[in-house]
Amino acid sequence: MVELLTGAGALISRYEVLFCDVWGVLHDGRTAYPGANSCLPRFRAGGGRVILVSNAPLPGDAVAGVLDSKGVSRLAWDAIVSSGDLTRLRMAELGLNAIHHIGPSRDLPLFAGLVQKLVAFDAAEALVVTGLVHDARETADDYRQLLEAALAKHLPLICANPDLSVEVGGRFYPCAGAIAALYAQMGGKVCWEGKPYPAAYELAFKEAEKLGNRPVKRDQVLAIGDAVRTDLAGAARAGIDALFIAGGLHREALMAGDVIDQRKLDEALGDEAATTRAAMPYLVW
Repeated sequence: MVELLTGAGALISRYEVLFCDVWGVLHDGRTAYPGANSCLPRFRAGGGRVILVSNAPLPGDAVAGVLDSKGVSRLAWDAIVSSGDLTRLRMAELGLNAIHHIGPSRDLPLFAGLVQKLVAFDAAEALVVTGLVHDARETADDYRQLLEAALAKHLPLICANPDLSVEVGGRFYPCAGAIAALYAQMGGKVCWEGKPYPAAYELAFKEAEKLGNRPVKRDQVLAIGDAVRTDLAGAARAGIDALFIAGGLHREALMAGDVIDQRKLDEALGDEAATTRAAMPYLVW
């Protein structure tokens, strides 16, 4: 059974570096969780480094602005690695010039300053999906006709947020990952940019080593996250330990009030239990 904690202090103090998720751990989409602005600053004050590893489809500096708006203190983190950063790197790597964006206008900072141009579908060399245009009323299936046309043209799809869904103030909304998963199911080529895929952790390790000016051993890194499919699976693939926050994405399935159901937790974690050192409702010291 995975150990249940009421406080993270004793566990996280064993590590030098935290790779911490953002949405569902530091805030709920509207406001910061109380523990976010006490636990992580305390860890950093003791000499630890915190790299926020986020599947947000925005560059790291834009993610920082979002965190400011949610009330997350800048004392809580040292650096940010985002799916937006990884997406920008992927577009450059593929040598793309013209891309068609699927997603809301709030994600347009992803493309600021790039040589790639946003174009109509017919002129596109690839699709970049940051989310659903109207995520409050749409599902991935609303994009099936567009995806069929993309498949016929053999267009690659770059997924700038591998999450399938996200919670905003107690309500769940579909994410870019839902569209990308449908395209993959249809036989399309998908480039997944973010957790649980290796590139996110490789970049996070580089940031941690840059901050400490020395190599970081994997047994000195702890991942903190609220999603089994991305945070815990990604940590396992990267060969690092994990702390699971049950009060985020899986809250309704795993908790009654503020109490974790141990049996449901162990069933939900499955193979990821091997590298999950503990679980707790919310991140507090």
